[in-house]
Amino acid sequence: MLKKYALNSGKNVKLSAFDPDDTDKFKNKEEIREKFEEMEEKLKELQDKLYASKTHSVLILFQGMDCSGKDGVVKKVLSNLNPQGFRAESFKKPSEDELSHDFLWRTHKVMPAKGYITAFNRSYYEDVLITRVHDTITDGEAAKRLKHIQHFEKLQADNGVLVIKIFLHISKSFQYEKLKERIANPEKHWKFDINDLQERKYWEKYVEAYEDVFTQTGKKSCPWYIVPADERWFRDFLVLKIIVSAMEQLNLEYPTIEIDVSEFS
Repeated sequence: MLKKYALNSGKNVKLSAFDPDDTDKFKNKEEIREKFEEMEEKLKELQDKLYASKTHSVLILFQGMDCSGKDGVVKKVLSNLNPQGFRAESFKKPSEDELSHDFLWRTHKVMPAKGYITAFNRSYYEDVLITRVHDTITDGEAAKRLKHIQHFEKLQADNGVLVIKIFLHISKSFQYEKLKERIANPEKHWKFDINDLQERKYWEKYVEAYEDVFTQTGKKSCPWYIVPADERWFRDFLVLKIIVSAMEQLNLEYPTIEIDVSEFS
């Protein structure tokens, strides 16, 4: 199932080939409820082994257009994790201090230590997305940064970090409805930002920038997953399946103790 959503070939990618309304073979939330709950328990078990063994760490990064549900998926999929071994980081506009360093400097500081899981709401990829869309860096500089990102992800892998890269794929019409909902519902006013409406003018430029990111950095060793996100229940199910499947590949085990307790009787 996951092969359908994975980008790992380095070939040219077109987002138009992926349906944001796709739900695979499932018709509704009830069909996946039992499997979802089973995977939630599996994820908690995997986190427990990860924390106990201290051999690896896990970074789950979420990218997507405004209203794609980055906050929501962290809340729905990862809220059952043990907070002792999990944290979420949000990447906003860089501060003056951050801008005075290389573009990956602020990322290094918040990478997960061994035994821990960290979720990024947006990530270092913003530095080759919004910057490119708004022409604050050249295509040549973007190409250099993408190379640096590949080397950075290789460094993390060599240090035992599992990097899971997820793009939450929504349609432009879906985004529009979500923005209208934020304006109409007083309980969602806090989510509304006028810039979200203004950024819609750059939709196609964002698509092109993302397609280049996927083509350049979607590798077998560190693939991108394009998750259809118009249907929130399927989004959550697929994200959870991706995370569990990736962590299972680590073959995590509880550490063993070899000691003769009779010596201390």
